[in-house]
Amino acid sequence: MDFQLLLLAAAASFILSIIAMPILIPVLRRIKFGQQVRNDGPQSHLKKAGTPTMGGIVIILAATVVFIKFSVIDTNFWVLLTATVGFGLIGFLDDYIKIGLKRSLGLTARQKLVGQLLFSAIICFLLIHKGHSTALSIPGMDVTFDWGPWFYYPFIVVMLLAISNAVNFTDGVDGLLSGVSAIAFAAYAVIAIQMSSPAAAVCAAAMIGAVLGFLVFNAHPAKVFMGDMGSLGIGGAIGGIAIVTKNELLFLIIGLVFVIELLSVVIQVVSYKTRNGKRVFKMAPIHHHFELSGWSEWRVVTTFWAVSLILAVIGIYISKGLS
Repeated sequence: MDFQLLLLAAAASFILSIIAMPILIPVLRRIKFGQQVRNDGPQSHLKKAGTPTMGGIVIILAATVVFIKFSVIDTNFWVLLTATVGFGLIGFLDDYIKIGLKRSLGLTARQKLVGQLLFSAIICFLLIHKGHSTALSIPGMDVTFDWGPWFYYPFIVVMLLAISNAVNFTDGVDGLLSGVSAIAFAAYAVIAIQMSSPAAAVCAAAMIGAVLGFLVFNAHPAKVFMGDMGSLGIGGAIGGIAIVTKNELLFLIIGLVFVIELLSVVIQVVSYKTRNGKRVFKMAPIHHHFELSGWSEWRVVTTFWAVSLILAVIGIYISKGLS
């Protein structure tokens, strides 16, 4: 695989993101597409109210343009494009309804679920047409099991929903999701190279450049937020890459930070509903718990980045041993 091509793809999406963000931010500010902040959250976040959001438009557009330009056109290409743009579109609609139409709830949970199921079904159709393997490998073990399409494809749907929502929950502190996702994409880029999956490698490289370009403007103090379009699109891309490289379960290691963020929300909700309003965390997702425990935003972000980097190295090591 041509490493220069991947570097060029990452550089191109980074440059596109860097160029587009200074153009988009004043536009978002002019049309009052500003962030709404929870009153019950960390008090330090109240000053962020009104900060332009929906910056994820640049992430998804920059990565998509570069992906189309540099990738080979095969079934994996269409799977990754559907996962990234499809889930990003759901996020765009949610952002637009919340911010543009001033409806605080955005899409209902049912509407989001229907959209996610629709694009997941399209992805499954593409994979079936390709003759995609339905076997799953257990990370760190030379064990593979194949329970057939009736198990695998429902699993893929659940996986895509879980990853996209887990990534969405991780967005909430300046620079957190941008950095964590860049590290995850870097790990999957290496794995895609090992697995000789050019479409996945180019997609990962394009996403790395796009999110790092966005991070320049999203690092504390953030000048712009990505919104659900960015977070759901990123989640869709990560899930798509995990699927086409046949490293579905390896996400539990590489994306463990995302998994913990999702589990913290589930645990908090279950505890609140079954224990008469008692909470396990001061606030969920868990990055807000650390903030309310006295951690600065920068400490939360750098700690989560460091953990993600360690997990990425472990994931690459395990993948190399199985390839």
